[in-house]
Amino acid sequence: MNIEQIKTDLKNTDPQKRMKAVLELRNQDTETAVPLLTLSMKDKEFLVRSFTAMALGKKQNAESFAALLEMIKFDRDPNVRAESANSISLFGEIAAPHLTLAFEQDDHWLVRRSILAAVAELNCAEELLQISSLGIEGEDKTVAESSIDCLGNLANTEKKSQALQKLLSLVDHADWRMRWRTAKALGKFKEPEAKEALTKLKNDENHRVVSAVLESLM
Repeated sequence: MNIEQIKTDLKNTDPQKRMKAVLELRNQDTETAVPLLTLSMKDKEFLVRSFTAMALGKKQNAESFAALLEMIKFDRDPNVRAESANSISLFGEIAAPHLTLAFEQDDHWLVRRSILAAVAELNCAEELLQISSLGIEGEDKTVAESSIDCLGNLANTEKKSQALQKLLSLVDHADWRMRWRTAKALGKFKEPEAKEALTKLKNDENHRVVSAVLESLM
């Protein structure tokens, strides 16, 4: 599809045409694609905006980064905000502080889980510890469980001590799923405190927790 056809289709009343046009922009150079993609940031169809966020992550410059920051902060649909988080992470470690701020300001479970997964792929232990600690304190259980997993990923980083202390505080959590995830995460630590906590969890009333402990101690 040539660029003039793409420009025409981006204004088409058919959302399928607009989505296809956004996808076609992946084949254009960054300087050509980004200004056109920013025109689709406000599209009334969330799928078009989601595809736009995805494409902006592949066409990296200052303008696309700024556009994604605007989308993750202001888009009304959590699916679009989550996709924006994924795309921002493609810019590398420079994205970590922005993703951390977005995590603090947006309590939707989908957005938060996307940010956790994205930051976990970056070499940013400070930010991962920060959002994981916040996620554990939040109301959504799936976010809390994913946050525990992320704390386990800090076992071989400079933040391992803080991560371990946070995990140790969860050993007596009322929710068995939280204890189960904690047992799995503790298995990644070599410190004596981790082994002691696992020994305690070995006597847990829930067999799934005990199973996770045995797996971690292997």
